Amino acid sequence: MSIIKSMIIAFAMYSKIPMPVVEWKKENMRYAMCFFPAVGAVIGGCICLIGHLLSSCQVGGLLRGAICTVIPILISGGIHMDGFMDTMDAKASYGDREKKLEILKDSHAGAFAILGLGCYLLLSTAVWSEMPDSMLSFAGMVYVLSRAFSGLSVVCFQAARNSGLLKTFQDHAQKRVVGMTMCGYIAVCVGIMSIMNWKTAIAVFLLVLAVFFYYRRFSYSQFGGITGDLAGYFLQVSELVMLAGIMILGGGLWS
Repeated sequence: MSIIKSMIIAFAMYSKIPMPVVEWKKENMRYAMCFFPAVGAVIGGCICLIGHLLSSCQVGGLLRGAICTVIPILISGGIHMDGFMDTMDAKASYGDREKKLEILKDSHAGAFAILGLGCYLLLSTAVWSEMPDSMLSFAGMVYVLSRAFSGLSVVCFQAARNSGLLKTFQDHAQKRVVGMTMCGYIAVCVGIMSIMNWKTAIAVFLLVLAVFFYYRRFSYSQFGGITGDLAGYFLQVSELVMLAGIMILGGGLWS
């Protein structure tokens, strides 16, 4: 039963999908991160299904791009985009470490958060509007892969604070099991992508790996570790980079 409760906690925390109420205690949370990429599988599946449906109805690329951009935000509730926006404000402050951590906790959105959000949505819409129908299933894997790497960072990287939601998940997680599970998700995603097109799969894997190590270096140097907001920032950036890579590289290598 603890496995089921862990799954419920993961979906309740990282999505807006209705879930039963479960008590957030240690035994119920130890495997919650193992189901984080499963939320991405739901998002990717919805994008593939709706994307193909829109294409079959001959919907224009711009409208399809906008819808595919909005779907992850609607399903996740915007929790990761909130972290992206907070991080954009903190980065732009050029303050010291404590100042930046304070900005991450601030619930108000600053000018740079709004600018970052606008640029992100425009770029994401543009990428999805140019994504060929044949690549929708490939692109759907991005949402699992980004969450697998994000979950891996939670159990492998040090936290910037001794409190907060990310620290709670770190303290209650069975780190070895979660780490191995995340590696399993990554291997499965890359394997499936390789079956579809191995050249594009290698390129996408290298892209997310580069963003992952940038995320670690950036977080440690400017914040002293990771936070939930920084994890959200990584997830959003890695997804956009991977999708752009699939759109640019996959279009020429798919055949």
